[in-house]
Amino acid sequence: MRQWILLRGLTRETAHWGGLVADLQQALPGDAVLAVDLPGNGCWHHRPSPTTVQGMVQACRADLAARGLVPPYHLLAMSLGAMVAVEWAQGAPEEIASGVLVNTSLRPFSPFYHRLRPQNYGALLRLVLLARPAEAVEQQVLAMTSNLAAARAPVLAHWATVRRQRPVSGRNALRQLLAAARYRAPATAPLPPLLLLASRHDQLVASACSQALAAAWNLPLVMHPFAGHDLPLDDPAWVVEQVRQWATRGPHPSGSAPVTAA
Repeated sequence: MRQWILLRGLTRETAHWGGLVADLQQALPGDAVLAVDLPGNGCWHHRPSPTTVQGMVQACRADLAARGLVPPYHLLAMSLGAMVAVEWAQGAPEEIASGVLVNTSLRPFSPFYHRLRPQNYGALLRLVLLARPAEAVEQQVLAMTSNLAAARAPVLAHWATVRRQRPVSGRNALRQLLAAARYRAPATAPLPPLLLLASRHDQLVASACSQALAAAWNLPLVMHPFAGHDLPLDDPAWVVEQVRQWATRGPHPSGSAPVTAA
């Protein structure tokens, strides 16, 4: 039985996966699917976020061990969560069977203005530094991360409720931003097999980041034609199908598969 561990991005938590966790479990009925929170988010929103990606890896390992789970794990991770997945696969390759990385960006393969598009700088600072109602904050997040925001009224209401119940502090948001900004990936790909999924029209992180990583590490890359940064929100069925195909056909070791795009 494969164990899938799902990791979300900056200030996001397990609730932000929406129905994808259940959909992935249905698509892979013989596997176990579990979404976990990074410290400072979700059920751990009261804890300080580590200021390094390495610290986030250690927190995830401790969380899973406390649940009685043992590796190896298959990871599905996006954005900051994908950085955690890369560091985990690099530092403890025996614990990671494979990884699917969604809309990630890594130094040294991409410049900072690709890793976070400049038009978002002001909005992100306001999100971190200004106290505003939950609805206003989540409306801004949705606008930055979804290309289908106009049709997401139910999602917005749910996210606002989640924020009121488990608020991420401005201090923890800054600590997560710091961890992401200072993380530097290894020059060569980790040993576990990796698949890249990216949104061609990501307005937050340039899709060129995934393309650069695919070229540098010789990884398979599949591009989505219309989704925003929150690809699991904009087209969860597509993400589930890509993971199902990846799991079914058996991943190749990183560096041995040709770079592909669709």
